[in-house]
Amino acid sequence: MMNITPLVIYAAAMVAYGWHFTERNPMVGRTATTLLIFAALAHTFVIGMLTMDVGHVPVAGATSAISTFVWLLALAYLYIELTTDERAMGVFILPLLVSLQAIPALRPGVEDLAPVLQGPLFGVHVSSLLFAYASFALACVIGVTYVLLFKEIKAKHLGFFYARLPSLQVLDRMNHVAIVVGWVFLTIGIIVGAIWAAQAQGGYAGDPRVQAMSLKDPKIIVALVCWLVYSFELFAARRIGWGGRRAAYLSTLGFVIVLLNFVPISYFFTQSHNF
Repeated sequence: MMNITPLVIYAAAMVAYGWHFTERNPMVGRTATTLLIFAALAHTFVIGMLTMDVGHVPVAGATSAISTFVWLLALAYLYIELTTDERAMGVFILPLLVSLQAIPALRPGVEDLAPVLQGPLFGVHVSSLLFAYASFALACVIGVTYVLLFKEIKAKHLGFFYARLPSLQVLDRMNHVAIVVGWVFLTIGIIVGAIWAAQAQGGYAGDPRVQAMSLKDPKIIVALVCWLVYSFELFAARRIGWGGRRAAYLSTLGFVIVLLNFVPISYFFTQSHNF
């Protein structure tokens, strides 16, 4: 039930960001930022209480991992907003925070760290992936805003989005930085996960979940597909000059794959990552 408080404040911040995006009222913008800060603080308190209760950062279960991901995404977005003084992307970020936080708020899970999950490698594996997913979420939002602004400029109708969003060049650069950071942490998470899985299969071979850790598991397959998509995006940007809209579309495609892997596959299809 503790996750409901951050959800309510995130929802209030979402309304405020929507109001600010429409009206461009500075006071409403400051109110939106303040609400998001309070939501992040409340979420920090919840995660801190859960950490004290179970003895580790709550990332072992799918539900708790989603909550921790929402927290990291909120902090990452707040950092960007406070360092750039640009609130326009909040109207796109907050609906994602609210929809994902609704899962742990309405369907709380039990955080039970199985013996196979104890150890530093598992923590590095999960933390790296969650940070990567948060970076990819930001890249997706930046990509969506890029496409919206591009279409408005192409139509020679400089109005709603043109007056509210950063320039195309700034958005493209922000998208690239977010993808690079996310790719680095995704790569680290996959490599460390492979090492951890090899060790787990040596010490916990009788655990059916450990036995299922192979390339046949949907969770692992989709994670590798995600890595290939973002690797191609970085290669295309560097070698064949794919930027702008193409990068924005690839960022959106990549994050759709991330969400597919993060929610439905984690809950219903994987046999090795259902801890």
